[in-house]
Amino acid sequence: MTRKTRYQAAIMSGEEILLIKHQEHKSGRAYWLLPGGGIEDGETEAKCVEREVREETNLEVKVMGLLLDEPAQHIDHGKYERFKTYLCQPQTTQASPGYEPEADVAAIYGIVDVGWYQINDETNWDELIVNDPITAPRLRRIRAALKNRNIVS
Repeated sequence: MTRKTRYQAAIMSGEEILLIKHQEHKSGRAYWLLPGGGIEDGETEAKCVEREVREETNLEVKVMGLLLDEPAQHIDHGKYERFKTYLCQPQTTQASPGYEPEADVAAIYGIVDVGWYQINDETNWDELIVNDPITAPRLRRIRAALKNRNIVS
């Protein structure tokens, strides 16, 4: 299924960002990414981000505003045309792996872990993040946007 926009959350606690880990059932391949997904009928973008975060991380967040609005890259595999990344603050403290509510997608992968990573220290990043051609560049763009807004040093 192709959707126009993926609404995703850059959940920041200090200088740490929260990522979720997907693992494909068939291949066992795992990768880290920002929590997020597609908007549902009648939802605002902010409500979509809040719902996706709650489903995927069991966190409640406050959406602070749009951080990045980017066209999809060829490497994004064509599922979305755009990626909108919203800066969020956690309102609850304990993140844990959530679920994928869409049965067809849940048949492909599960959310198996969550992790907080220092946005400014790539030596802290999991090897799967550092070597990921989608997530690592996206985190660097988020870091640049946060620095431009003086949110991180």
